[in-house]
Amino acid sequence: MKIVIIGAGKIGVTLTDQLLREGHEITVVDERQEALDIISTLDVMTVLGNGIAQETQVEAGVPEADLAIAVMSTDEANLLACLIAKKLGVGNTIARVRNPEYSSGMRLVKDDLGLSMALNPELASASEIARIMRAPSAIKIDTFSRGRVELHKVCLPEDSPLDGMKLMELGKIQSGVLICAVERGDHEVYIPSGTFALKGGDRISFVAKPKIASKFFPKLGIKTNPVKRILLLGGGRISYYLAKQMLDFGASVKIIEVNAEVCDFLAEQLPEATVICGDATNEHLLAEEGIDKMDAVASLTGIDEENVLMSLYAKSVTDAKIITKINRTTFSHIIKSMDLGSVFHPRYIAADHIVRFVRAMQNSLGSNVETPYKIVGNKAEALEFRATAKSAVCGVPLMELSLLPNLLIGAINRGGKILTPGGRDTIEPGDTVIVVTTVTGLNDLDDILDKRRAKA
Repeated sequence: MKIVIIGAGKIGVTLTDQLLREGHEITVVDERQEALDIISTLDVMTVLGNGIAQETQVEAGVPEADLAIAVMSTDEANLLACLIAKKLGVGNTIARVRNPEYSSGMRLVKDDLGLSMALNPELASASEIARIMRAPSAIKIDTFSRGRVELHKVCLPEDSPLDGMKLMELGKIQSGVLICAVERGDHEVYIPSGTFALKGGDRISFVAKPKIASKFFPKLGIKTNPVKRILLLGGGRISYYLAKQMLDFGASVKIIEVNAEVCDFLAEQLPEATVICGDATNEHLLAEEGIDKMDAVASLTGIDEENVLMSLYAKSVTDAKIITKINRTTFSHIIKSMDLGSVFHPRYIAADHIVRFVRAMQNSLGSNVETPYKIVGNKAEALEFRATAKSAVCGVPLMELSLLPNLLIGAINRGGKILTPGGRDTIEPGDTVIVVTTVTGLNDLDDILDKRRAKA
């Protein structure tokens, strides 16, 4: 598809990179030459100019584009850019809208503005973090089939009963899960076969129904404790949305924020939360506020170095679930080597939401991929496909299918019943199929077949 991205900031650059990998034709608009210089290393067209100006949008090819995405620095500019793009005839528009005060009214004006999607990166990030806090034993959780299937990422303890166990032996513990990806060390990623042996310290991703997943954690040697007391370090937008969701969940929430005006806003908007005006990097303050008694500690300031420092300190004084927000994408190998708990990159979360929408657009044009997630540090994908009567994979036992290497079928949803697939199972029309793979650019269920092996 032809896509115009208006704004070459953090999310704009991340989006450009991901959508290019999907095979789309990308044009990027920004009024800062230095921003375009950074993105010019990618195979994209760039247009220097104000993304709100009609002349700039015409030069960028908006009237002929399938999609315009506005991710400039202000909500108002993004909404206006999308409105102009729609008037010029673009097929679909997406605007980044971050202000909490706009969230409630966005549904009312979305149709009037012609918006296909209004994305709030902070709200999306808060929702993912809240999901982790409700299941604190996991590093990350993605959902499929309207929540009927979950993809959990956990770290296998060094003394886990599964240390040294081959995947084909998991049946001994009647787990009902399918381990579909394993990260070992800093760089090794495996889509494992049945003979693969697990090791303590592996970061494993497994597919299961929610109830089965919760029963699997004790078998891994992982304790599961519900989160009741939460400490949020930093009072930005993510903290606001996260506190709101966790208060609704019945948790006790305490927020430490250094800016007095922000504290006043939080105290007014979140009367059930405890808001402390102070420096969250002050260990004496953290001790006074009971960091060692918390069930979860989230470092969510706008400064990566502070978040890393606070999370490392929290890890040293408490057994709480640790969550760390990181904005930068550089030095990722160093971040991975640190014990920072669950690490979240808001720009990746926002970009993933938009990529899912783009794939849904392709779905209406003939592709049948429904729910894509980037997993294991963006080195693999978990995809949900819908099988049709024309799908070549239908009716054939899985053991007889010639699948691409580094690809695993994780689950089959048949009318709401979740199947953990075995070699004799088949995919039938109407099923949704969850696939985990390191192969990129899969747009159709039949793309999982290795055409060369099939011909041989």
